[in-house]
Amino acid sequence: MRKIVFLTIIFSFSVATVAQKQNSIYLNYIEKFHGIAEVQQREHGIPASITLAQGLLESGAGLSRLAVEAHNHFGIKCHGWQGAGVYKDDDLKNECFRKYKTATDSYKDHSAFLVNGKRYASLFTLNPTDYEQWAHGLKKAGYATDPTYAYKLISIIEDYELHRFDRKKSAQPRIDPKTRKAIYEKSEPVDYQEFSMGVINPYSEHEILTSNGVKFVVATKGDTYGSIADELRISEKKLRQYNEVESNTALAAGQRVYIKSKKNKATKGIDTYTVRRGDSMYSIAQEFGVKIKSLYDMNKMQYSEGAKEGRVLKIR
Repeated sequence: MRKIVFLTIIFSFSVATVAQKQNSIYLNYIEKFHGIAEVQQREHGIPASITLAQGLLESGAGLSRLAVEAHNHFGIKCHGWQGAGVYKDDDLKNECFRKYKTATDSYKDHSAFLVNGKRYASLFTLNPTDYEQWAHGLKKAGYATDPTYAYKLISIIEDYELHRFDRKKSAQPRIDPKTRKAIYEKSEPVDYQEFSMGVINPYSEHEILTSNGVKFVVATKGDTYGSIADELRISEKKLRQYNEVESNTALAAGQRVYIKSKKNKATKGIDTYTVRRGDSMYSIAQEFGVKIKSLYDMNKMQYSEGAKEGRVLKIR
C-alpha cells in the first residue's frame, strides 16, 4: 500500500512539473496551428514538429509585433517578395518584412521558402520524423546565426511533445481542398508583446563587417554574387547594383560585397587617400565604402583616367 501511495505521489509530482514547464500561451498556439503544420508536412515533407517549433520560437507564440501586425510567424524578410511589407529595425535599420493576409499564408510561404531555397535541399533527404536532424540541418544550412538555435527547437519539441504531430510518410498526395479549408485557421490575436524569440537572420555563412557605416561581407573561395545574394536573400541584380558591377562581372575571393548602397563620401576624418601600387579607382571605392561616381566627381577626373600610384585622392 505504501508503495502504491509513493508511486502515486511521484507520478503526481512529475505531472505537476511538466505542467509548470509548459506555457499556456504556447499550448494555445499549438492547439491553433498544429493542423496547418500537419498539412504542410503532408504537402511538402517538412516535419510538423519543426514547423510548429519554428513558429513558436520566431513569433513568440504569435505575440510578436510581426505576427500581430503582419501575420508573419517566421520572421521572413521581403527579399524577392512582391507583396506588402512592414518595416522594423533588425540587422539593419528599418528593414522590410513580409506581410500576409492570414497566418495560414505565412505558414505556406515558410514551406515554399524552405522547398525553393537551394541551401535547404539536403533537409529533404532526411527522415521526416527525425526532428533532431532537421533542427541541426536548419542551423547548418544557415537558417539562423544563434549557435543554440537547433537546441532551442529540440527543447520546444520535446517539452511540448510536438513530435506527436509528425507523420512517418511525408509529401503525400495533396489534401482535398474542403479538408484543408477546415484545418486552416486565421490568426487574429488582439494584443502583442514587443519581443521575438528568434527572427530569421539571413547573415549566416559570412561575417557582417562595416565600412563607412555600410555593411558588407568578404567573399571566400567559390563565392559568386549569385550565391551570396541567395544566402542574404537579396536579388543578385540588387547586390550587383550596390557593388557597381555588371551582370557578367565575376567575384574573386577577398573582395568586399556591400549589402546596401555605398555613400557619397568616406567616413568623417578620412579626407584623402594616397594611391598605392595595384590600386584601382574601383578597389579604392570599395575599400572606403564610397560610390565610384562620387570618387571621380570629387577628384574632377574623367572615367578614362585610372588610379596613378602616388596620387592623393579626395575621398571626402
